[in-house]
Amino acid sequence: MDKEEKNTQTTKVEQTSETNIKKERRLVIPGETIVSGDNLPGDFTRKEGNDVIANRYGLAEIGKIVRIIPISGVFEPRRGNSVIGRVSDINFSGWQMEIGGPYGAFLPLMECPRFIDRNNLAEFANIGDVIVAKTYGVKKGSIDLTLKSRGLGVLEGGRLVKINPHKVPRVIGKEGSMINLIKNNTKTEITVGQNGYVWIKGEQDGEDKAQGAVELIDQESGSSGLTEKIEKFLGAKK
Repeated sequence: MDKEEKNTQTTKVEQTSETNIKKERRLVIPGETIVSGDNLPGDFTRKEGNDVIANRYGLAEIGKIVRIIPISGVFEPRRGNSVIGRVSDINFSGWQMEIGGPYGAFLPLMECPRFIDRNNLAEFANIGDVIVAKTYGVKKGSIDLTLKSRGLGVLEGGRLVKINPHKVPRVIGKEGSMINLIKNNTKTEITVGQNGYVWIKGEQDGEDKAQGAVELIDQESGSSGLTEKIEKFLGAKK
């Protein structure tokens, strides 16, 4: 083996090792130092000096950018999230909402796009009603919601399904491909909240099949060939 060939093999080994480092994952807890060096902090991490620190429990993916993939189902709200929730209480200034997050959420009367009688807020949305809204204020202990955007408001009828909020991107799919696959093959209306609530409305058999597909994605989101599995479950025609 000549010198040039040895150098080529060494380079390949170094590239392979670098690739493995980039794909390294390990379980971490909040406050743990994930790595020290010139790495940059990504999702759910922070930089302290040369250390990248974990902000939450999950799988740390270590590369030039260090991020954590949450493995729990807790919704962590951010400004601009679309969420679905149920009205849990009503007071003179708006609606208290349950959205499955760590804090309560509130929809102020002033954040509704049309006139609503302040003396009869239940006429617009009563306790137990389902609403799709957006977060516009997120702070420790509270989340403020708004309906001042297209497609928001009370969702009438249908059913509500809860999934792990971190599986929502898989339910939606690339450019809406997965959710459209489910809609088209179950003849249902579906609205997905980033908090992990999915609203489904249609005929009962369609709702049943759509719910089954959504729950299957929730369970199998990490497996390969997910689209094919959902197509088979739905009996989709190609």
